[in-house]
Amino acid sequence: MNTQTKLWAVVPAAGSGRRFSKTALKQYQYIQDLTVLEHTVNRLNTLDLAGCVLAIGADDDVAQTLTFQQQAQAKLHFCTGGFERVHSVLNALTYLSGIADENDWVLVHDAARPCVTPQCLENLVNYAISTQQSAILAIPVRDTLKQVQAQHNIERTVSRDLLWQAQTPQMAKLKILKHAIETALADQVLITDEASALEYINEPVQVVQGRSDNIKITYADDLELARLILQAQA
Repeated sequence: MNTQTKLWAVVPAAGSGRRFSKTALKQYQYIQDLTVLEHTVNRLNTLDLAGCVLAIGADDDVAQTLTFQQQAQAKLHFCTGGFERVHSVLNALTYLSGIADENDWVLVHDAARPCVTPQCLENLVNYAISTQQSAILAIPVRDTLKQVQAQHNIERTVSRDLLWQAQTPQMAKLKILKHAIETALADQVLITDEASALEYINEPVQVVQGRSDNIKITYADDLELARLILQAQA
């Protein structure tokens, strides 16, 4: 990365966590004396970040009280998130537009992915910068996939040869990603991740092979799996 171009991280953390629990937000569950969000932000800060923007809920009174690693704490910024993940990301990109160059790189990473390895982060960043193309971490689909009818009858087996499972971080230049999301939202296109917005404006997106232990904590039992992964990585 040249000295003029900086790398920023965006962490959308305003979600309600409906699939995890009606009362407990997954990013504030504890693993090894740290919250999931602290693990996640600390991992991102193994990179040489210019800063990290957390998009949090308007009534979130937890995020700004957390104690991140000193290196991470000094680079932390907060903005108000939105109704859906995509709105939180856009709010963070709008915030970044006031302090970053439009050609700076942005990594968007799920708050509930605390197990991404420093090596995977480095691989993604190095690949995107060397090719000057947007890129995401992903892994090839390894299981046999079935297309199923509403009555639970199998319709057909789907070839997995060209299928990859998207993960985060997902990385693009600030100007391009902000434009992609704004365009997709204006056209009322369903945006499930940053890559889907980039795809909509025909921006090429590369996949960089990640690892299967980069799990997203979605359900309560994922928390125990994340705990085991972090123990194994340590």
